[in-house]
Amino acid sequence: MTRITAQEEFWAGEFGDNYIGRNQSREVLAAKIAMFARIVQRCRKIRSVRELGANIGLNILALQNLLPHATFQAIEINSKAFERLATIPGITASNTTLFEPVEWSSVDLAFTVGVLIHLNPDMLPMAYERLYEASNRYVLAAEYYNPSVVEISYRGHSGCLWKRDFAGEMMDRYPDLKLVDYGFIYHRDPAFPADDLTWFLMEKPA
Repeated sequence: MTRITAQEEFWAGEFGDNYIGRNQSREVLAAKIAMFARIVQRCRKIRSVRELGANIGLNILALQNLLPHATFQAIEINSKAFERLATIPGITASNTTLFEPVEWSSVDLAFTVGVLIHLNPDMLPMAYERLYEASNRYVLAAEYYNPSVVEISYRGHSGCLWKRDFAGEMMDRYPDLKLVDYGFIYHRDPAFPADDLTWFLMEKPA
């Protein structure tokens, strides 16, 4: 695996290792199930799924509860997270950067959750390409939204987090992508509090 940006080195190393411990509770999983339940009800016949930047696989586990007959693929750069991810029954997983192409079949739903925000902005066109090419139907981006690009300090680190209109940029780049639905997850939600993500579900033409 060849890492090509400082951001990838950041997540493949100690910071990425420590992230695992902060994001593996039952409450986090419950909030993910609640979010994905809203999303998949807007889709039709999802039989295969790929996540780019899966960490230990909590998003996959949430979706397995909702899509018990689907097959799952996942890419994760951090080796310790990948060790956990690879133990999920039935998953096809690769310990690599999402920029590296994989020889897998395309899927009905390809997605990221809180991943695009951490990528080197110069690499976003390639990330969009990987996400778009992975899907034969639906593309989901659940990220920090802002109408213009803004960098945010991330746990005391600079050059590690940006907010922007990721979905809008994808739809501009790929005009055949159409917005199906979108929604906001609020950290003060009384039932399923989670990170303040905005999700955008897009669809390719049949």
